[in-house]
Amino acid sequence: MTSITRLGLVARPHASALAAMVEAAEWLTARGAAVVLAQEEAAAAATGARWPTAPRDAIAEDVEVVVAFGGDGTLLSAASAIVHSSHDVPVLGVHLGHLGFLTEVRRTELTDSLAAVLEGRTWTETRLLLEGRIERDGAVATTHIALNDIVITRERLSRLIEIDVSVNGEYVCQVRADGLIVATATGSTAYNLSAGGPVMHPAVDAVILTPIAPHTLTNRPIVLPADAAILLTPRMEDAGTDTVATFDGQFGAPMQHGDTVTIARANRVLRLLRTTSRTHFDMLREKLHWGN
Repeated sequence: MTSITRLGLVARPHASALAAMVEAAEWLTARGAAVVLAQEEAAAAATGARWPTAPRDAIAEDVEVVVAFGGDGTLLSAASAIVHSSHDVPVLGVHLGHLGFLTEVRRTELTDSLAAVLEGRTWTETRLLLEGRIERDGAVATTHIALNDIVITRERLSRLIEIDVSVNGEYVCQVRADGLIVATATGSTAYNLSAGGPVMHPAVDAVILTPIAPHTLTNRPIVLPADAAILLTPRMEDAGTDTVATFDGQFGAPMQHGDTVTIARANRVLRLLRTTSRTHFDMLREKLHWGN
């Protein structure tokens, strides 16, 4: 990758993440790079007018890479801003959260990784994105893109939800469960894993349908081709339902009686910037104690 001279910085609203963001901004500025901070984070860190700012949802508009300081939630938020913008820029995650499968860089590696970015000693991994479309009364009510997963649940999880599932126009089954997860390989180590779904290598071009606590124990997760067109139709008795579709846990859309959710491969990908030689299997051993 070519050298980078303009970076956008976003952070989890927590003291350690904000401090790391400010440290990075100072380090980058001292080396001649231009830095743009997300507005809310700049205000929380009381940076004043030291660096230009932009709303988080516009942070990707005028930079070459976005650096996210925090956990996977912070990176997912940054990814959402990128994929809903007109600019295709990579994102680099600095791990300051809890599990952190997507945030590659450790706190102790921060300046080395930033130096690698400035000098172009990096590479990118492309990740599949899903586009979810809620249709209501023959029109599109909302469309959103997800990196990890799209989930349909009831807000009160003690109640079962019934969802008719079709794939490529073929009826599959009715799922009776607390909810249903449609996950990418990237999201296989997130909610999908907690619900008993399989771990998939991020290079696998596929999606997983995983019921959440299914009423029928034989209703197991299934892996589908990434190009599959998935149609989900929740069965709701009335318009006053508490059924909701969530995208990466970052955006929620309440559903109404008669709504359907269509899920398909998005027409773009997310690029994750890499600065270390750490592999997916290294992350599994480190984060999940896999194989120990």
